[in-house]
Amino acid sequence: MSKKQKKILLRIIISAVLLIGVYFIPLEGYLKLLLFLIPYAVIGWDILWRAVRNITHGQIFDENFLMSVATIGAFCIGEYPEAVFVMLFYQVGELFQSYAVGKSRKSIASLMDIRPDYANIEENGELKQVDPDEVKIGDTIIVKAGERIPLDGIVSEGTSMVNTSALTGESVPRKVTVNDDVISGCVNEEGVLKVQVTKEFGESTVAKILELVENSASKKAKAENFITKFAKYYTPCVVIGAVLLAIIPPLLFSGLWSEWINRALIFLVISCPCALVISVPMSFFGGIGGASKCGILVKGGNYLEALAKTEIVVFDKTGTLTKGVFNVTAVHPENCTESQLVEYAAMAENYSNHPIAKSIKEAYVKNIDQSRIKDTQEVSGKGVNAVIDGQNVSVGNDKLMESLGVNWHPCHKIGTTVHIAVNNVYAGHIVISDEVKKDSQQAIKNLKKEGVKKTVMLTGDSNAVGKAVGESLGLDEIHTELMPADKVNCVEKLINEKSEKGTLAFVGDGINDAPVLSRADIGIAMGAMGSDAAIEAADIVLMDDKPSKIPVAIRIAKGTLKIVKQNIAFALGVKAVVLVLGALGIANMWLAVFADVGVAVIAIINAMRALNTNKYLSN
Repeated sequence: MSKKQKKILLRIIISAVLLIGVYFIPLEGYLKLLLFLIPYAVIGWDILWRAVRNITHGQIFDENFLMSVATIGAFCIGEYPEAVFVMLFYQVGELFQSYAVGKSRKSIASLMDIRPDYANIEENGELKQVDPDEVKIGDTIIVKAGERIPLDGIVSEGTSMVNTSALTGESVPRKVTVNDDVISGCVNEEGVLKVQVTKEFGESTVAKILELVENSASKKAKAENFITKFAKYYTPCVVIGAVLLAIIPPLLFSGLWSEWINRALIFLVISCPCALVISVPMSFFGGIGGASKCGILVKGGNYLEALAKTEIVVFDKTGTLTKGVFNVTAVHPENCTESQLVEYAAMAENYSNHPIAKSIKEAYVKNIDQSRIKDTQEVSGKGVNAVIDGQNVSVGNDKLMESLGVNWHPCHKIGTTVHIAVNNVYAGHIVISDEVKKDSQQAIKNLKKEGVKKTVMLTGDSNAVGKAVGESLGLDEIHTELMPADKVNCVEKLINEKSEKGTLAFVGDGINDAPVLSRADIGIAMGAMGSDAAIEAADIVLMDDKPSKIPVAIRIAKGTLKIVKQNIAFALGVKAVVLVLGALGIANMWLAVFADVGVAVIAIINAMRALNTNKYLSN
């Protein structure tokens, strides 16, 4: 319990004791009023002050104003004990509400407690702790056992087990050794690691995650915006209704002023919209926090709401449904040797970090003499041209060959075929195969269970490779041999096929996926191995690169939206009934307090269930 909550609890106890003491003192008149004002001032001074302050700032119709008017009105009609009791119970409800909200925020904050405090740098044989912001790219940091990795980098020395649970939701640690990538925010569990930094702190994984979580609350869902607008118009309406309820019956129907003013005051207390204003945003906040615990980063409540209505899921192939780990499986030369063909391809792809390029360079084995390479030019979606030993070497797909007028031929083996031409003469091709992720097939099945109507795969690979992968996974549609612009066009066509209320989600990981991620209703990026551009463009980031987390994210979104609808229906339903009872004189002030504080507390407890997302992992 915080210091602020402890102070409120102390005030509640003091006010309750004073109220009991005053209640049994047999006094009348002004002296009785003064005595009851003492416990009222103890428990309600902050409510009165906030009401006055908000009125001066133009914020009139809030819950502080409503409670102030209701309790002061009760004093005016001689209901002294009732006025103090109402304020007392209201503060008890506020205390419970504050505790519940604080617990929820603390749970979410603990999930994101990954910001590193320092980085270890070795100077003159001694370890020195510095701010992570001071570490530059290329510097070597030392991470001891039990410490959190402060920056992204590559292991240059050491072997250890790394706990990635704070980022990916995975409970099983991952083994890392020399040349393995490590990301900030993870915990080194065993040995000492020396890590060569590849990104500054501001661009590191942990910094981007913290930024995503901090900004997620600013992107409201439609339900949140509806509640904000609803409260804006609802509260003035009920205040006007309460004034009319207090004035019209006594003036037109000779009713008792005290009776109708009392009904109006009860009407005001009931009308407080705090149950909706607090519980609905908190439900989305809980859903976002629970998703983070599962390694799913959602950038805002609006994306969570849209995800719950997903009808079409479109996948990129490489690095999304497949591992993106390529191996050379065949080398078919023409007019040259196998080693010469691989050498030409490796040199031309020397400056590329694409997985296909890496696999060719690994197959070459030897060190590449960069002085032999001149004028390297990448051709988007096709391949690369380079001058090697004075010869024009072109390496890429069949579209590149056709654009050069090279007479190429396809390969009988399944895989990605990389064609090589030297001085516009076909030199042969290399076949590279990618492995499908273990959970891709199950992910597609689970998406169907979640009501997704269509699953689609888009790839720049050949028709044979794309169909072989897509059909093995059970996808509904497969589009192959696509350029980056073609993927955008495909997504736009698919968007026109979905219903008006439904959404289309695109899942990708590469730089060339960024335009498609932005064009889709919901962009989902693979975060662990995905590119920075894809993560920036996406609305949702999967920190462990598992496609099976997509149906989990949809389940979380649906569960959160269900809780939101429950809270809206419950709060409005109870208030509507009690408002009618209050206007008819059937509801008393105690029932009014329940309709306000009680409903808010119940709605908040229900909203906290959104944090419990582990149940969705087992479905």
